[in-house]
Amino acid sequence: MTNRIQGGCFCGSIRYELLGTLCHARSCHCSRCRKAFSGAGSAYAEVSPGSAFRWVSGFDILKQYSTGEDWGMAFCSNCGTTLCGMYRDQVHGLTLGSVDGDPGVQIEQHIFVGSKAPWDHIGGEAPQFDEHAH
Repeated sequence: MTNRIQGGCFCGSIRYELLGTLCHARSCHCSRCRKAFSGAGSAYAEVSPGSAFRWVSGFDILKQYSTGEDWGMAFCSNCGTTLCGMYRDQVHGLTLGSVDGDPGVQIEQHIFVGSKAPWDHIGGEAPQFDEHAH
């Protein structure tokens, strides 16, 4: 049986569906992720190889922002919800906050903790790395 993950934006205009699983869940605490997610950092998981992603509704109001060569993120142009990370115009991973219910993963690591906000106190037992984990 294939796992079905659904999610969408805050205003409900954009909806997506993933047939498959997520993997490599992490939270990034760098200054760029704090700005993009308007919080302590990101909570993000990659789409597992072999999974099928599709936009169910709202694709016409989806906006993409390039964050670097071949990389970017997509968000709702109505409410601003960051929905996913993009690589070469394909969905690379989903923001865990946009998933409905249990995404089937837990944060495995905290990255760029060396530049986290002074008011951020990280809980849980996931390992923490000052920069990107290798």
